[in-house]
Amino acid sequence: MQALKHSLTISKDLKSIVEKVLQLERITDSEALLLYERAELGLLGSLANFIRENKHGNHTFFNRNFHIEPTNKCVFTCKFCSYSRLVQQEDEAWELSEDQMLEIVRKYDGIPVTEVHIVGGVHPKMNLMFFANVIKKIKEIRPDLHVKAFTAVELEYMFRKAKVSVEEGLRILKDHGMDSLPGGGAEIFHKEIRDVISKDKATAEQWLSIHETAHRLGMHSNATMLYGHIENYFHRIDHMRQLRELQDRTHGFNTFIPLKFRNKDNEMSHVSEASIVEDLRCYSMARIYLDNFSHIKAYWPMIGKTTTQLLLNFGVDDVDGTIDDSTKIYSMAGAEDQHPAMATKDIVELIKQVGRHPIQRDTLYNVVKDYNDVIFEEEKTRFYELPVVNNN
Repeated sequence: MQALKHSLTISKDLKSIVEKVLQLERITDSEALLLYERAELGLLGSLANFIRENKHGNHTFFNRNFHIEPTNKCVFTCKFCSYSRLVQQEDEAWELSEDQMLEIVRKYDGIPVTEVHIVGGVHPKMNLMFFANVIKKIKEIRPDLHVKAFTAVELEYMFRKAKVSVEEGLRILKDHGMDSLPGGGAEIFHKEIRDVISKDKATAEQWLSIHETAHRLGMHSNATMLYGHIENYFHRIDHMRQLRELQDRTHGFNTFIPLKFRNKDNEMSHVSEASIVEDLRCYSMARIYLDNFSHIKAYWPMIGKTTTQLLLNFGVDDVDGTIDDSTKIYSMAGAEDQHPAMATKDIVELIKQVGRHPIQRDTLYNVVKDYNDVIFEEEKTRFYELPVVNNN
């Protein structure tokens, strides 16, 4: 820590804040805002990396997962969304049947994936019991698969339509096999921003209440923030404050994922996207401010592989999963990777190329396999893991 302190150029007004960060003390909202506005990128990155390595050393986590996106038809009309289509639209729209979703699961027979991630549009025909029964059948096919499903926005609509409370609805899904919640739909909590970009869907209070109830029921979840559009640093800090306060109460969040706004083919196409420098600042501040979150994740299909590698030195310790090319939420918005799929070999190499130590995890961050000393041999486009042989 002393070496880091001496290597940093720190202006007088930031010195006491930096001292708190280096002592692993919680910073206030006003201190976070000052740091965000005044600190140079090198300082933010050094502080974020210090915290990241204090928590996880050189370890960088990933999981082996796949996505099911049941539909992109949606009753809501978020201005930033390039993915959804109105329920009556057919152009570039899809609506999977139960059988089609179960067939996606069967495609992974014999492949050691640990998680299925289920999110999509909010479709009035796909109600609570429809999805509860889909999850039950997924578990019958693959009992070991962790089902992470439905944003709070999807859940709020499902429960309202089914006329059940949040707790009743979550219990039904849990009893049918749902294990945890993703973090989508959070966007920006502050009302003056939320009313502009996504006024007609679940409120910030509803999002937080659904996650708090899930945590009380023993279901973990993730948290997100959509950044780089019409919000400012104050709104980002305000958003993270509400997450930090909920995490203090429940300790139920697994990870925090900043999600970069993409401006292709949506009602906010006139808004410029954040620069890579701004990406690095945003992730760094998330790591510095969210002291009670164990993990900060860079979702590589959205942010891009090269930026993901950079972020591993700016507070990030998780790069999400191997995924496959079925996820369209960000490719339709113009994300860096239009065909987001990586084999285990690829994701391990991505991590090792920047000097980090790859660890395969499950959804709850239990270690599945340490890949630091694993080598790969390519054969007929499939990768087989071989033990390292010591010839000395």
